[in-house]
Amino acid sequence: MAGNTYGRVFRVTTWGESHGPAVGAVIDGCPPGLLLDTTDIQQDMDRRRPGKGGGESPRQEPDHVEILSGLFEGTTTGTPIALLIHNKDAHSKSYDHLKNIFRPGHGDFTYLSKYGTRDYRGGGRASARETAARVAAGAVARKLLARAGITVLGYTVAMGEIETANRNLAEVTDNRLFCPDNEAAARMEQLIADTRQQGDSLGGIVEIMATGCPAGLGDPVFDKLDATLAHGLMSIGAVKGVEIGAGFEAARLTGSENNDPITPAGFAANRAGGILAGISNGEPIIARVAVKPIPSIGKEQETVDLNNNPVTVRIGGRHDISAIPRIVPVCEAMVCLTLADHLLRQRSISGK
Repeated sequence: MAGNTYGRVFRVTTWGESHGPAVGAVIDGCPPGLLLDTTDIQQDMDRRRPGKGGGESPRQEPDHVEILSGLFEGTTTGTPIALLIHNKDAHSKSYDHLKNIFRPGHGDFTYLSKYGTRDYRGGGRASARETAARVAAGAVARKLLARAGITVLGYTVAMGEIETANRNLAEVTDNRLFCPDNEAAARMEQLIADTRQQGDSLGGIVEIMATGCPAGLGDPVFDKLDATLAHGLMSIGAVKGVEIGAGFEAARLTGSENNDPITPAGFAANRAGGILAGISNGEPIIARVAVKPIPSIGKEQETVDLNNNPVTVRIGGRHDISAIPRIVPVCEAMVCLTLADHLLRQRSISGK
């Protein structure tokens, strides 16, 4: 197993490298009869693409998606859906001086250890460029979920040491960081500017909420819904931690504090994050991811070359200061893909 496919029923295989001619995805298992065109996908692609200013990479990628198969007269046919995204602005020569050096924080050393070769041009499959294919596939899953009344929204709740004081979801689209607190977003923007001047990078926390999810999705042992959500989210390169609901805070609570009371009207709290015993309970599903700082920085760092000689390196070129905000639609995509897969699994049981 090469690890390029995600899902059991709604299956997605991504392909392509950062500096290859294109990246893309093949979706197998999407039901027939789903209305779909490129505009449904493009709106999510536009949120993820680079070159929009601020702390983002200036790489100019239009990220226009082509649907090569799986559609007839604007609806899915039930056959594989092939999605193609051309790479238009790769500057491979910018990496020539790094071909014999292991970049700190990157997968150069581990890829060479595993495969005996590596693509030093932007990291190949380890590049964040691969996530463009995930977002395209996730947009198809989002359409399937919408038909079932399920919506998925991601937003930034922390960057560096700055945390949001509010979660006003109406403000998520008011700022480019997808932050539900405009005042916190302004301070984050200043932090990005200051960090850029220092030649450094930033991490943060993204929260993803799925609403309208029915009770009953997920399996009780190895394919728990929270386990597969964690799998999908942790498969994003910059993500180093995932928590559901109260998450690590639950370790500080007593049972009486952590248990969500059940009333005739439903659950009176949601510290479980919408999942009990690995199965959705009908409450909003809440997940948070810890996003590491971008490893490509302008500060001098210690490393070694291919011959294990010590060297120092500064990573120039076109890099984000933070994976936030571009990682937000990627997180949404992985939640959409996970929920779509579990929704179709449950339909095979319930027939609904």
